[in-house]
Amino acid sequence: MAKLFIKQAKQYAEGRPSYPQDLFQFIASNTPIRDLAWDVGTGSAQAAQSLARMYKNVIATDTSLKQLEFAPKISNVRYQCTPPVIPMNQFEELISSESSVDLVTVAQALHWFELPTFYEQVKWVLKKPHGVIAAWCYTVPEVNDSVDSVFKPFYTVDSNPYWDSGRKWVDDKYTNIEFPFEPVDGFDDTGPVKFVTEKMMKLDEYFTYLKSWSAYQTAKEKGVDLLSDEVTQKFKNAWIEDGQDKKVVKFPVHLRIGKVGNL
Repeated sequence: MAKLFIKQAKQYAEGRPSYPQDLFQFIASNTPIRDLAWDVGTGSAQAAQSLARMYKNVIATDTSLKQLEFAPKISNVRYQCTPPVIPMNQFEELISSESSVDLVTVAQALHWFELPTFYEQVKWVLKKPHGVIAAWCYTVPEVNDSVDSVFKPFYTVDSNPYWDSGRKWVDDKYTNIEFPFEPVDGFDDTGPVKFVTEKMMKLDEYFTYLKSWSAYQTAKEKGVDLLSDEVTQKFKNAWIEDGQDKKVVKFPVHLRIGKVGNL
């Protein structure tokens, strides 16, 4: 995962949306104790920043040191660069001790993980019986009919060959991804539960978001510019159609949430 985002770490930090506050409020409402949260695959800490306002301490980990360089310094957040799979004999040193974490979060990254091993470690580190795991993804941006009509073939046709296979889990809104946890109290299943995040963007900022895709970087390494002059012009024509320089870009967010129970 890390190598796909190293070269566009700056675009990732600048172009990716933050997450809605009601998402974190919902997650926090299901964790009776808020001493320690572990944000896995934190990237440039979009989620960790919000968690830091609600939890006493946050461990924010990523496999990319370059990504972590763009994360803001926050007094109660400890950043840690880790290998893709953390050996259990290093887990306590790098992350925390057994049954010590109240919440594990994974924002837009679960589809990159070696899930069986990761879930084993999550169940080891979460408190019993109230420890919670919350993992979410956001799907494609929604602007308006004109821009979205250009985006659709750009995403489904042009960029499609360059996505990692795990992208299918995002397209499925995490509905079918493995998630072996019990529903939190008051729910019959682990979701997904839908939220929406919004970001005001100019066209250049919209392009920065597209350039932060792993598929964009993969295509570039193969000598393909997904945002060719022709494609860029199509986006420009659609963007200026309504005469508004800045637009609200909506990203649907899909949350899976569960607890470890009495393991």
